[in-house]
Amino acid sequence: MSRASRTTRAIALLLGTAMLAAPALAQHEGHGAAPATQSAQSEDQKLFALFAASDEANLKRNPINAIFRGDLRYADRLGDYLTDAYIDAERKAAEQDLAALKTIDRSRLTAQNQIAYDVFEWQTDEALRGLRPEILALTIVRPVNHFSGFHTFYPTFASGKGAAPFKTLEDHENNLKRHKDYIALTDRAIERFRQGMASGVVETRLTINNVIQQFDNLAAQSVEESPFYQPVLNFPEGISDADKTRLTAAYRDIIVNGINPAQKRMRDFLATEYLPVARETVGLSTMKGGDLLYAELIRGTTTLPLTADYVHQLGLSEVARIQKNMEAVREEVGFKGTLQQFFAHLRDSPEFHPKSREWMTEEFYRIGKVVDQKVGSQFSTLPKAPLEIRPYPEFREKFEAGGSYENGTPDGSRPGVFYFNAYDLPSRSLPGMTTLYLHEGAPGHHFQLSLAQENEGLPAFMRFGGNTAYVEGWALYAETLGFDFGLFEDPYQRMGHYDDEMLRAMRLVVDSGIHAKGWTREQAIQYMLDNSSMGKTDATAEVERYIAIPSQALAYKIGALTIQRLKKKAQDELGPKFDAKAFHAQVLMTGSLPMTVLEKKIDDWIAATKAS
Repeated sequence: MSRASRTTRAIALLLGTAMLAAPALAQHEGHGAAPATQSAQSEDQKLFALFAASDEANLKRNPINAIFRGDLRYADRLGDYLTDAYIDAERKAAEQDLAALKTIDRSRLTAQNQIAYDVFEWQTDEALRGLRPEILALTIVRPVNHFSGFHTFYPTFASGKGAAPFKTLEDHENNLKRHKDYIALTDRAIERFRQGMASGVVETRLTINNVIQQFDNLAAQSVEESPFYQPVLNFPEGISDADKTRLTAAYRDIIVNGINPAQKRMRDFLATEYLPVARETVGLSTMKGGDLLYAELIRGTTTLPLTADYVHQLGLSEVARIQKNMEAVREEVGFKGTLQQFFAHLRDSPEFHPKSREWMTEEFYRIGKVVDQKVGSQFSTLPKAPLEIRPYPEFREKFEAGGSYENGTPDGSRPGVFYFNAYDLPSRSLPGMTTLYLHEGAPGHHFQLSLAQENEGLPAFMRFGGNTAYVEGWALYAETLGFDFGLFEDPYQRMGHYDDEMLRAMRLVVDSGIHAKGWTREQAIQYMLDNSSMGKTDATAEVERYIAIPSQALAYKIGALTIQRLKKKAQDELGPKFDAKAFHAQVLMTGSLPMTVLEKKIDDWIAATKAS
């Protein structure tokens, strides 16, 4: 999963919206666009002027978005999240953007700019939907859980190993100023929690217990071990000894007298006041207003008008299909037991598990070199940005997914990073490593996010924004390209692929089961163990993730199935004219698209290719 999307979701939860509008920036017309008439140019110019104004205002309201893009003009602050003024400003901006968009004649735009129009309209409308009072009443009063909230990413962000730069004296000064915003934000979150206690809309005991443990993990570190202190250990050249002494004292002071007390206030409030009134049940259907919220989340996450019942049945169908492929692998390797016994064999046998995080790092780099030799057969454009591979920091690895991706900067000065989870090594699967790399690295998140932001022909909301169905759908689709690359000839690596595909199919069943059908945590965990070779640690982390961020896990399979269906449609209709490189360029080179917009684009490409 993309760390950029994790960060956006953290901000979205603090804001209280189901979706956060992606930023926009005026750029020149997209590469390859047809020449426009004088009147059409006028409409295109109006469109990009709107994008420019919207983006500049967005970056001022959301300076952390700018930092992730390498724009440091507002890097001395995080943003006024959770305040009424911030919410009002977001709503007003979205309303003004939509009103301005309606003054532009879409029919007079170039083909690529019509796509930009549609995506901008969809994303801005999504932001407004999340800012409706009836939705805010269900979201903003639950500002933190163990998977979303600033405490889940800010320590790494501020450590010198995240997106925030530490190349100059000003970078360090800005970091110290952002710490003050983090402290204020932490206290603000407590007040929002209190509002939820008063209205009867509260988080689950499970998620809050996990948050308490996260804060305990941070508190257990000495000042010198704290991620907030790490920039002191690696000052850049050019900073004087006097400034180093001053900054070191300032870092220590704000950690001891600011950050640690703020995190302790949050931790103690949650443990003593909030936990006793938190929900014992885990599904949204048991929360006041939860049915309304889950329906909204499904539509926003998948970008399609789907119901919980449809999603659940689709998941059951996919689980049954994938089981047949797994049975074929079991027979191929000569395992004599049942499929469930084969799962247990893969789960429990030491030869299927890594020995160390260092070995895992080296093995992922080895897999990457093999993939690098293959991708040219399927892609005409490759990212310029390098890719680094690292284990998660130990203080947060227990609560992380198996892997995630944090995109670099468009100019390549900060590489993309593939994080993998080395917590509880006996639960990590060797057969799944190839597929995990394809998803998080190349040609998954690293390709999709890098190619989008490196394409200066796109407006920035298409370069840097995104929706989960597209972003995660592409990464899951990218896993299937392992067959085209010849990476799954080994039956155990193929089984690892099917196991990961099964995970995404089970997510449809389990997420909807938890949030619409009353499933318990234990019931969901057992379902995943029964239908895959996942270890209990991994299955537990997955289920607790679905509890914390309802609907997010649905996006993978829904998005991938859409891309696979469109690919088959193109293959069937184009026959020998079908070109995989051209298809992938159509999917990737206009950034993240809602599924309806992507389908219209592919249909138009099929028609144009037929006519050529």
